[in-house]
Amino acid sequence: MRVFVLGAGATGSLLAQLLARQGHTVVCGDRDAARARRFLGKKSAIRVVEVNARNLWGIVKAARRSQLLVNASPAVFNEIVLRAALRLRCHYFDMSSHLTRNPFKAEQLRYAKRFEAKNRAAVINAGAAPGLTNLLVARSAEMLDAVEAVHIRLYESTESDDPISQWSAEASFDEAVSRPRVYRAGRFHLGKRFDERERFRFPEPVGEAGVVLAAQDEVATLPHFIPMREMDVKIGGNEIDRLRRWYRQGKLSKSRGLVRKQFPKTVSPRTVARMIRRGVLQNARFAAAVLVRGVKKEQPMLIRWDVEFPSLYLIRRRGMASTPVAWATAHLASLFVKHFPRDAAGVFPPETLSAEIRQKILADAKSREMRVLMKVTKLKKSEEDEEF
Repeated sequence: MRVFVLGAGATGSLLAQLLARQGHTVVCGDRDAARARRFLGKKSAIRVVEVNARNLWGIVKAARRSQLLVNASPAVFNEIVLRAALRLRCHYFDMSSHLTRNPFKAEQLRYAKRFEAKNRAAVINAGAAPGLTNLLVARSAEMLDAVEAVHIRLYESTESDDPISQWSAEASFDEAVSRPRVYRAGRFHLGKRFDERERFRFPEPVGEAGVVLAAQDEVATLPHFIPMREMDVKIGGNEIDRLRRWYRQGKLSKSRGLVRKQFPKTVSPRTVARMIRRGVLQNARFAAAVLVRGVKKEQPMLIRWDVEFPSLYLIRRRGMASTPVAWATAHLASLFVKHFPRDAAGVFPPETLSAEIRQKILADAKSREMRVLMKVTKLKKSEEDEEF
C-alpha cells in the first residue's frame, strides 16, 4: 500500500520504518521536518514532508494518492485527520483516542457511517495498550460463555538520572490531567486521578508493584462491544509514581498547563543512545497484564494474560535506540497494518476485527520478541482458586 504516516516522533518514525520493511511505500509528514529526519535517521530513505496536523487541507495535499493514512500525531487531532482520510477516500489508522466529546466512548466511532459510505475502513486504538490488550480481552470472551469483569494492569518504569518519559510530552500530560474512566455495575463513571491504589504482582523481573487508576482508552470501546459488568485500568511504575507525587503537591493540573521541566520533549534515538553511553539512562521496562473473569458452562473462570516486552537494555543490544513503550506500540501497530481489513468498511476498534485477523496478529506478536503467556484458573464459589 501507499502509506502516509502523520507524525514522525518516537513511535511514528519507528512505525514508518517497520512498514517500509513490510514492502509498503511510505511517506512521513511532520510539522518539523528536520526533527522527523533526526528520528528516522540519516540513512533512512523515507521521504519527509512538512505538514501540520491542525491543517486539514494541508494533510489532504500532503497525503494525496495515499491508500492508508496513519495518524501517529497527538490524539487531540484525531477528528481532523479522520476527516482528511474521508476527503482522500483512503483507509485510516490510529493508536489512541482523545475522548473530549464523550469521555466514555471513542470519538472515532462517530465516523463509522461516513467510512461505510466511502467503502473504507478505519482501525483505531491499535497499538500495545490500547491495541494488544483489546485483542486479549476479545480472545478471552471467545473462551467464555459470559464476561463479568475485565481488569488491565500496566507497568512503565525508567531507570534514569533525569526525568525521561516513554510517551510524548503531550500524551503524558494529557493522561496525567485526565480523570480515569471506569465501568462498574454496568455503568460508566469517572474515577479520581491516581486513586484506588493496590499491590499487583507482575511476572519477574518486574514483580510486585503499586498500581493506580489511569485514563486509558480500552474503557472507551470494550464495554460497548463485549457485554460485561465491570472494567478498569491501572498503571504502576516510577513514572506514574512521579506524576502521582506532583498531583498531590498541586503541581499537576490543566490550569497550570504543560510544564516542559516536568514533561520534556521526546528524545530522539540518537539522544537515547548517547544517554545510555553516558550512563544517564540505565534501563526501562514496559509490561501488561489482562485479567478477564467470567463463566464457562456455569463454572466461574479467570483468564489471565501476561505480556512482557523487551527492556531498553535488550532493545539496545539488538542495535536499536527506542524506548520499550515506543518499540511495543510501533511493532504492534505494524502488525495491525499488516493484517489491515482492506475489504471492510466502517470504524473498527481491535476487539471488533474478525476472529481470523485477531488470531493472525496475536500469532505474529508472539514471534516478535514479545512474551505472551496465558493462565486459566477455575474459581470456586468459596473464592478459593484451583489451577486448571
